[in-house]
Amino acid sequence: MGGTSMVMVDVSEKPEVFRQATASGSLRLRPETIELIRKGTIAKGDPLQTAKTAGILAAKKTSDLIPLCHPLPLTNVRVETRIIDKYRVQVTATVKTKAQTGVEMEALTAVAVSLLTIWDMVKQYEKDAEGQYPSTNIQNIHVVKKLKENSLQKALKK
Repeated sequence: MGGTSMVMVDVSEKPEVFRQATASGSLRLRPETIELIRKGTIAKGDPLQTAKTAGILAAKKTSDLIPLCHPLPLTNVRVETRIIDKYRVQVTATVKTKAQTGVEMEALTAVAVSLLTIWDMVKQYEKDAEGQYPSTNIQNIHVVKKLKENSLQKALKK
């Protein structure tokens, strides 16, 4: 194991262009917990609204969390949360920048931290008699779509 180097990718020669990435993921909860969210009776407050703020903050801190990720000047972060069925909450994050590298990591980080925030806010309702979380899990965090200026221009020409 030694001898391998770890480096941040050199993007010095790449042009600054508009870039956008959208990521999504979901959190499986007990139906009773979903109902409490719907009714607005979660003791810590509204987890869906709090998750939006957490996701925005996380996107802005991505390069502090992921060692080789470039710090980027984000021009917009939008986090959407919604209940999608009696078991799941979905988070979708779209991040924009004008930079030399993409914002996929920022979008993925926003989704992950948003989902973790929801979990934290509802965990008291998710525990079983032994204090475990048998049905709670984060699922399918993935990049839905990414764009950069030249691919966007091609799409607009079609």
